[in-house]
Parts: sequence; structure tokens; C-alpha cells
Amino acid sequence: MGRDKFENEDLIKYGLPEDVWFHVDKLSSAHVYVRLNKGETIEDIEKETLEDCAQLCKANSIQGNKKNNLDIVYTPWANLKKTASMDVGQVSFHNDKEVKKIKVESRCNEIINRLNKTKEEQYPDLQQEREKYDAECKQARQAIAREEKKQAIADGIEKKRLDELKSYSSVMMEESMHSNKDLKSKYKSVQDYEDDFM
Repeated sequence: MGRDKFENEDLIKYGLPEDVWFHVDKLSSAHVYVRLNKGETIEDIEKETLEDCAQLCKANSIQGNKKNNLDIVYTPWANLKKTASMDVGQVSFHNDKEVKKIKVESRCNEIINRLNKTKEEQYPDLQQEREKYDAECKQARQAIAREEKKQAIADGIEKKRLDELKSYSSVMMEESMHSNKDLKSKYKSVQDYEDDFM
């Protein structure tokens, strides 16, 4: 969760594809993020986690904290759109269809108290985290490319071997061919040739 609009700006800038962003709809509030595991989607977020994030957004909104029946929007980080003309911490969306809503009827102090008791404040270098993530993704892509290249070479060698087995190129080599004249000079009779052949 961003402490202020400047930290929110860094969270917007250096988020990861696995991040899901939460915010009070149409009001100022904290930007709350959930980082999913690789391969998970926004649909995989548990109902309790959704409720926790929604309550955090409401509790950390000056106007929203005073209102009931409040909508909280959430969307994948990659759907956040930031333009130069926007204020610090302000965002819009690339695709409104990817934005989901959850309604918060009222503040639930039980959830907020539980979250406050278990919270750990950390101040990571978001840019460094993003650079590390990008480097790991690049290494993974390179490893896959190397394996694919290795497999393509192996497939090519095997195809060439199979093609050679199917072709007559090794049979129709001139040094392997014999004419009747060659046989006549080498063997005295057909019987000698047949005996040598067997």
C-alpha cells in the first residue's frame, strides 16, 4: 500500500505483471496492491483477500472512510494507464472491461484491526525490484530460446538421418556400382560370383 501520492506514483511506475491494484472508485484513497503468484489471475484472488483490500482502501480514504455503500475498483497493474498530463498518483485504464468492482457496505473495524496488528512496514527499492524481475524474465526467455535452438538442431540432425535412410543416395554411389564387364574380369564363371555373393 502506498503511504502517499508520491509512493503511489512509484508503485504505478514499477509494478509487476502479477500485481493487482485496488482503489476507492471516484474518490481519493490509498493504492493497495496484491501480488499474485506466477500463473495466477485476478480471478484467483480469494474472497477474504478481496474484502481485506477493499476495507484497506476505504479505511485509507479521507472521504471514503465516512461513506457507506462504497465501490472499490480493482484491475491488473498492466491495465493502469498513466499519461504526462495526469497529477501525481492519478491513473486511468487502458481497458475499462478489465476493471472489476467490489462493494463495501460499511467499514469493518474487525478487519482493519486484524490487518493493523499483523502489518509489516517495508520500504523496498521498487525500481531495483522491477529491474531484478525484468532480468530474471530475460534470463528465463534466453534459457527457453537456447533449449528451443538445441532441440531444433537435434530435430534437424534426426530429420537428415531419416531422410538419408529413405533415399537411394547411398545405394546409387558410383564406387558401389559394378557393370557386367567388371564382374567378368573378376570372376571366371557365374558360379564363382554366386559363391562370393553368398
